[in-house]
Amino acid sequence: MSKRKSTRIVVSLFTFICGTAYFSIGETPAPPPKQASDAVQEAQTQHPVPISRPEQTKTDHDKSDIFEANKAMPSSNAFKDQPDKGEILGFDFYRDPLGAKKPMESPMEIEKADKAMKDEVMAQQRKLLEHRYILTPKFDPEVKMSRGKPVPIGPTARLPKGITWEDLAKMSPEEIRKDGTFPYPSLPHPKQAPGGQVFPQVQIKMFPRLQRFDVDFDLPDAFLPEFPPAIFLQSRPELGDVSRGEVVSINNYYRLFKDILTPVQLDGLRMLVTPFPQEEFNPTDDRKSEEPSLGVTCLDCHVNGHTTGQIHLNPDDRPEQRRMRLDTVSLRGLYNQQIHSSKRSLRSVEDFTEFEQRTAYFNGDEIHAFKKGANILNRVQVSHMAQMQNMFDFPPAPKLNVEGRLDRSKATEAEIRGEDLFFGKAQCAVCHPAPIYMDQQMHDLKLERFVNEAPLGPMKTFTLRGIKDSPPYMHDGRCFTLEDTVEFFNLILELKLNPQEKADLVAFMRTL
Repeated sequence: MSKRKSTRIVVSLFTFICGTAYFSIGETPAPPPKQASDAVQEAQTQHPVPISRPEQTKTDHDKSDIFEANKAMPSSNAFKDQPDKGEILGFDFYRDPLGAKKPMESPMEIEKADKAMKDEVMAQQRKLLEHRYILTPKFDPEVKMSRGKPVPIGPTARLPKGITWEDLAKMSPEEIRKDGTFPYPSLPHPKQAPGGQVFPQVQIKMFPRLQRFDVDFDLPDAFLPEFPPAIFLQSRPELGDVSRGEVVSINNYYRLFKDILTPVQLDGLRMLVTPFPQEEFNPTDDRKSEEPSLGVTCLDCHVNGHTTGQIHLNPDDRPEQRRMRLDTVSLRGLYNQQIHSSKRSLRSVEDFTEFEQRTAYFNGDEIHAFKKGANILNRVQVSHMAQMQNMFDFPPAPKLNVEGRLDRSKATEAEIRGEDLFFGKAQCAVCHPAPIYMDQQMHDLKLERFVNEAPLGPMKTFTLRGIKDSPPYMHDGRCFTLEDTVEFFNLILELKLNPQEKADLVAFMRTL
């Protein structure tokens, strides 16, 4: 046997042995590697080093005030005879931080004032919540969200002393408005000015770059979705939850999905976990994070294609006091939705993505966005992002048939009664028809009949599929539980449901 031939045999045998060992090990895969520190945070963290070189030392020149705007030498001595000596003495948009109380106010002054006010701001919001709601949660002993978090039960709204839900249901809208007894008025942002995105503490613990110095998230964790949420893909339904208990980020997206998604979808996912400047998280003096930030990612808010209840203000109204608190909506089932955004009726997710990137995420203001770093995506990138967003599916609903209706052979009596109510007396299916449980329309509930607040106008219908995974409810999260939501609509639609009917409705919605 020649030396070359024997070498080939040895190499082949080695390959066979190694391959056999590989597949043997593959039968019991190793646990995933420990999640690394946030790559985005690392990318923008300047690590301190000892001052050991002369060029590192701050000189008197470095520390002088000659760099300040009001110390700049004029380009002409003639300005002394011109108005204001040629200087801008008022606010200068590109220079002065958003919300500055005076021209040339330093960002450090604003940050110091915001920090000093923060405890008072949050105490006031807590006082409001405790006045309106029972914040000690109760949980269903059996029903869980997709990854096991207990489902909170209600209603949680506090009623005036001596008044029951049945008493309220007998009152006319005019009486409820006059008496001020409507239990679900709008839920305000904890700090309306400047408003902006606020993340739950459970998420900030994992991603400290999302911490604001001026305001914290206000709702108890018990009334929020899971963190991390499950991920279901409509392209791979046989896999079930593909999150594997991890939050998808720039650190791990490729490892988790390289053998599940197409190259186009993977590239779209890469874009969805890439940070871009946002109103409160950016490198400018306008930011509300202590350190300059690359921004936030799409999936910082739509965590794992779902949500963890983050809030911001709607971009559709002005002035600031007219804007509404908005909860982050889930991307699950996006492939079946024809209206995007709560009020603007954008007709494709591509249009929605482009609009939000141009306006620094949910501010409706491309002027401020350009100051912070507007992100103009080309249509190829946008289409890749849309490809990925359209993969996110609803959680499995084993009690529903192929038409999206209840398979009554698998349902309880309460769930069956609930479905009859949903498609009958309770009128839910008028706006939430099967199988997706949304009607692709916008509706005006005319809440101003019940409460002395600015009219909301038409709002889009949101899907009810997988609804038990998505507390709190309504556009601003004013209804903490499904029981609260049923009470809300029992009043708004004047349905006169009895306690058993309300419970049955909730039982049915938990099957969706």
